[in-house]
Amino acid sequence: MIVTGTAQHEAWQRRVLPPVERVRPGVWSIPVPIPHNPLRYTLSYAFIDDSGVLLVDPGWDTPEGREAVAAGLSAAGAGIGDVTGVVVTHMHPDHHGLSGWLREAGGAWIGMHPVEAASLPGRVWRDRRPASDRAWLVRHGVPGDEADRLALDPERMRDILGMAEPDRAIEDGDLLPLARHEVRAVWTPGHTPGHICLHDAGAGILLTGDHLLPRISPNIGVHAGGDGDPLGDYVASLEQIAKFGADEALPAHEYRFRGIDDRAAELVRHHDERGAEILGVIDRLGDPSAWDVAAGLTWSRGWDALRGMMRRMALAETLAHLHHLAAAGAVRAGRDAPVRWRRVPYGP
Repeated sequence: MIVTGTAQHEAWQRRVLPPVERVRPGVWSIPVPIPHNPLRYTLSYAFIDDSGVLLVDPGWDTPEGREAVAAGLSAAGAGIGDVTGVVVTHMHPDHHGLSGWLREAGGAWIGMHPVEAASLPGRVWRDRRPASDRAWLVRHGVPGDEADRLALDPERMRDILGMAEPDRAIEDGDLLPLARHEVRAVWTPGHTPGHICLHDAGAGILLTGDHLLPRISPNIGVHAGGDGDPLGDYVASLEQIAKFGADEALPAHEYRFRGIDDRAAELVRHHDERGAEILGVIDRLGDPSAWDVAAGLTWSRGWDALRGMMRRMALAETLAHLHHLAAAGAVRAGRDAPVRWRRVPYGP
């Protein structure tokens, strides 16, 4: 992997906001701060077009975020009122938060993959009882007092529940409505069900959202109300975008780089190694819950240092690996609560 966003890389190392940059003719990178978050900022991308500006992943909605978007557009020779469309790679608030404000300010349409629209918190939580989330945590082995602390409270989620609904569906393979650029959507499920990357073949760039970052492995998790094999989806998506190895990656965090194929292969290996570690924990513990497995894994900060939402994300990530191992026939889940996981023996 080769770092191409040298100013962004330097800013990352110094823990400051990187500069607004023109990364291609008519394409600008605009950093938008994220409050109280180790990711620090979202890299929003502005496509300057004949009819206005199409903005990708406008960032978290704060006064500082609004100022950063306005200043970045100004550097590109545009203003908030010039934004005619907003495309979000996925619905997390550090990407989608400012979309509603831009629509209200200038009438911009909002586009996302239809599967992502169906995953919006306002839809998912509309008919869910608050107690059901705690029950889901307990089912996966979280102790009662810990489940009380980790359970999501809809009253505290008002901003997230109120994130804007899209006006347009952007399907896999769709071209964005641009005259000067030929930008095509690539559906890359995993980090979220409807995550998309955006490929501009003429400019030789792939906007990777959170799907592919130069340093961080994005969280792939199984959450309350969800099922399936999101890690399997993610690995398949990594293999799909490896074909863009000749292009420069424009991620939503950290810094630009080349070597999309190498980075994708590196992440596949990382998840294979994590799966092997999980099998080792199951062998050691016998029939652990997902919470027991998570507590037995290595984490960059250590399990004891994880608190609150970080522990919940660790559980979700562990469940994603367990579901992936189950899909491969390596483990199986018990039927009773708390759900316990066992190795599937080899042979007859």
